[in-house]
Amino acid sequence: MQNLISVLGMVIKQEPVGEFDRKIVIMTREKGKITVYARGARRQNNRLMAATNLFAFGEFRLFANPNSYSLSDASISNFFEEMRTDLEASFYGLYFLEITDYYCREGVTDTDMLKLLYQSLKALFVPQFTKDFVKTLFEIKAIMINGEFNGIPDSDGSLEGTRKAVRFLYDTPADKIYSFKLSDESFTELRALADANMKDCGWKDFKSLELIEGMK
Repeated sequence: MQNLISVLGMVIKQEPVGEFDRKIVIMTREKGKITVYARGARRQNNRLMAATNLFAFGEFRLFANPNSYSLSDASISNFFEEMRTDLEASFYGLYFLEITDYYCREGVTDTDMLKLLYQSLKALFVPQFTKDFVKTLFEIKAIMINGEFNGIPDSDGSLEGTRKAVRFLYDTPADKIYSFKLSDESFTELRALADANMKDCGWKDFKSLELIEGMK
């Protein structure tokens, strides 16, 4: 017997299945990362088409089968439609989706990563933040959430502004981190710190990161 459940989340991955169906991965508040099948979602004018696009965020109603989920309906509160007209932002957004998919495990709740993902996508369109600043904060906070960050830099070899930024990222909830600015010098240090931690964590090469680098 199928059980109908509701989850809040965002579509972070999609792929075609058969002629008209679609398989999506949703990062959810209640159940972590889950794979969901959407029957007929690729048919023209199908009611599930928009809800199964990347970045779609909202409430998804699912049939919970013994070994899988299937999409019944969805109420999307944010499609992040700005991604369609801002190619650079869409590349950064795809990068954030890839990191979320990389870090989060199927069926393991990770509310902080969902909050970080949502707020980082919104921050891409805040005029006072550069996209590289948003990217750097996203990377560092994602590493912190997953317990792999190397720690606050030593005072002998770093600027005070950089150390304050790292402490702030440690202490601040994932959905509140985009509330400060840095000097150019401190941001250069923070960027280097992000790169060093990513290397130490063994991050793989992300396809979307190549797109970002190709635009610079």
